[in-house]
Formats: sequence, C-alpha cells, structure tokens
Amino acid sequence: MSQLVDRTITVLRAEHDALAALVRTFTDDQLASASGAAEWTVAQVLSHLGSGAEIGRAPIARAAGEPVEAEDNQTIWARWDASAPRAQAEGFLEHNSRWLDLVEALTPEQRSSLTVDLGFLPEPVPLVTALGMRLNEVANHSWDVRVAFDPNAGVDTDSAEVLVDLLAGPLSFMLGFFAKPAELAAPVSVAIPGAGLVVDGDAVTVVDSLDSPSATFNGPREAFVRLINGRLKAPHDNGVSVEGNVTLEELRRVFPGF
Repeated sequence: MSQLVDRTITVLRAEHDALAALVRTFTDDQLASASGAAEWTVAQVLSHLGSGAEIGRAPIARAAGEPVEAEDNQTIWARWDASAPRAQAEGFLEHNSRWLDLVEALTPEQRSSLTVDLGFLPEPVPLVTALGMRLNEVANHSWDVRVAFDPNAGVDTDSAEVLVDLLAGPLSFMLGFFAKPAELAAPVSVAIPGAGLVVDGDAVTVVDSLDSPSATFNGPREAFVRLINGRLKAPHDNGVSVEGNVTLEELRRVFPGF
C-alpha cells in the first residue's frame, strides 16, 4: 500500500505543477469563463480546489503530529466564495502548494501508518484513502479547468492509472456515492483497459480483471475515470463507445456526476 501512497503523491504533484503553470497565464476574462463543471466558472473551480486544500491540510497535519488550529469549514467556504476571481486563483496556488508540501514531507513510516480523521466519514481512514479522495477531486476539476480552453482535454493519463487502482482498492467505497446501479435492469460486467467494472443489483465495483465480460468499454482509462465522475459527455466523449449488453448512455445514467 505504501507504493500506492507514493504513486498518489507523485501524480498529485504533477497535477498541481501542470495546472499552476496554466493558471498563472490566465487573464481575468479566462478566469470568468465557463468551466467543465456545471454552473461554475474557471475561478470557482479553482476556489473549490483551493478551499479543499485549506480544509484538507489540517486533518493530515494533525495526524502527523502538527498542532493546527483551523477555522470551521463554513467560515473558510464563505471567505473563498466572497473573494474576487483573481484572489481565488492565487489562493489555489498558495493553498494547494502548502497541502502538497505537507504530504511530500511525510516520512515513509508516516505514509504507511497514518490514519486521518476527515471529519465527515464514520471513522479515521488510512492516509492512502485521504490522498486518493483528493486525487479524484483534483484530477477531475483540473479537467474542468482545462476543457474550458481545450475541448479535447482528458484527465491526466498517469492520474487515471492511479485512480483506477485506487477505485479497485481503498476508494472502492466511493462508488457507492457516485453510482446509481438501479438505473440498469440487469447486471453487467464491463471490460476497461487493464481492469473491469461490475454493476450487479445495488453494488458497483471496479476489479483488477474480468474473465468473461458482458460488455467492453472502448476508450482509455482517463475516459473511464471521467465516466465514473459524470464527465464523459458529448462533445467531450472523444469517440468512446461501449459494445455488449449495456450502452454508453446507460452507463452515463449509472454515473450522473456531481
């Protein structure tokens, strides 16, 4: 599991560096542009990521033994929401960088043993779970920003590789929040590149492999990650198709997004 922690931190750093380089070039008009997230501008997506980094740093710091006094979440969100678009963008750069500095400084022993109380789950979770949840958010919202200016943008390839492994392991519980399996009348097992998706009754799982899939997802892993997060929609589906006993449109209904 420690290897998965290391891989997750590595791609989180790459996501930040790529998005930060882009954000530093944005004009005020670009910050006000519509993003890939419904009803959010580019600046609002950056505000969401920045406030998430500010909120999410505190529980990891506490788990690592750093004394932290933080504002309550509602106060933090209100402050970010009241900020001007340029301040939201600059705040993202600052707070996401501080979050990364913290997790990159964790020792190998901390990376393998820490549990983090995120405050909204029933109990503390292993560090890999907290990091994986952050990666899913960052990878998809980074796409929300980039697709505003590049209609052919995809989720970062390396991030998608790690996310599929996380969804088959420590992030499997998140499929219960994302998915609406009752949208399908019959069970399906869908082969995706290097893994598989099973929708059966009220359960949805990502597995390492499938022996006899009932359908095939014809597209890259990054497109599958966007499907899971409700972002594989026209005109951004880039020729992805599904063959077998389920259609792409039916799978979209299973994963309506957030």
